Amino acid sequence: ATCPAGHTANLGQVKADGARTAQFKRVCTDCLLRGRCTTSKTGRTLNVHPQHELLTAARHQAATDPVWQDEYRRWRPPVERAIAWLVAKGNRRVPYRGILANNIWLHHRAAVLNLRRLINLGLTRTNNTWHLAPATA
Repeated sequence: ATCPAGHTANLGQVKADGARTAQFKRVCTDCLLRGRCTTSKTGRTLNVHPQHELLTAARHQAATDPVWQDEYRRWRPPVERAIAWLVAKGNRRVPYRGILANNIWLHHRAAVLNLRRLINLGLTRTNNTWHLAPATA
């Protein structure tokens, strides 16, 4: 691994999760770029994700592949909109303590948002049967 000043450090042993760490302890002490590089007293530490190569390839594909970019442009707006609906009106944080209560709350919130969306699209009930209004052009 190489720091912004051009110093190199070896990646350490592979950890249990597959991550590796490069430590620039000694070279940081006299480095002129230390203030811009790290605030740590012991020097810069670089953590390398276990899936580093896969993530790098995915970033490269996202930056260069026109098919990927078209798909991203197609699906990002509805996903962002759904997230905005989910966190609207003070729902950015979970309201309860404990995983089970918050899991139930989240599922109910999503169900209500889905039902609201379906009603806005024309969901009606006649003769004990639910119908979605036909799409108009």
